[in-house]
Amino acid sequence: MIDKRSPLPIYYQIEEDIKQKIETGLYAEGEAIPSERELSEQYEVSRMTVRQAVNNLVQDGRLYREKGKGTFVAEEKIEQKLSGMTSFTEDMSRRGMAASSQLLDFSVIHAPKDVMEKLNLEAGAFVYDIHRIRLADEQPMAYERTYIPLELFPELTKTAVEGSLYHYIEQQQPHKIHKASQVIEATIADEEQVDMLGIPPSSAVLYMERISQLADGTPFEVVKSSYRADRYKFISDIYRT
Repeated sequence: MIDKRSPLPIYYQIEEDIKQKIETGLYAEGEAIPSERELSEQYEVSRMTVRQAVNNLVQDGRLYREKGKGTFVAEEKIEQKLSGMTSFTEDMSRRGMAASSQLLDFSVIHAPKDVMEKLNLEAGAFVYDIHRIRLADEQPMAYERTYIPLELFPELTKTAVEGSLYHYIEQQQPHKIHKASQVIEATIADEEQVDMLGIPPSSAVLYMERISQLADGTPFEVVKSSYRADRYKFISDIYRT
């Protein structure tokens, strides 16, 4: 399996071999791979070389470590394309996964200053403040905080936000969702995100902030979401102009 005469580094060959075993199911999701000692014996290389290969796969999200237990195969990441505007529910449904929400808070508050500016609201305006954990097949994927102007949807209910909020909005004539602008950045999870997503302290999260508009240009939503970086990734098609 390892060609020591090849120009390819040995640690890279080990990485590729482990990847192949993951892809073929020999190393299944959630199961431990052999220890560094076992791998060094198997490949007939030093433990340092094996450690480099394993470290690279951990950084790449293919493997993860549990202190005192070993190194395990990570679950495959969910991909979300950035070329279209879809709801979390629609996104999971296309993948054959059951989407659900755990509603943590549904209240009406005075719009925070930054939200007021992004929604073009006057001082003192009220917004819905909605806290949800978004789940796929009952596994937490994202912690989400959404702000929606009260005046736009005065009859919004808890039941509506427990399902697909976009579906509810587009049922309220004459509203039609048109577009959104969003920013995505990598951050380290804070205590709240760690607790809500059930991830280890200091885990990486993908933070996304989205401002969405109706067809007439009215901004109707500010969403601040933290996605699990070990389970989620965003992809996009780009073109040279």
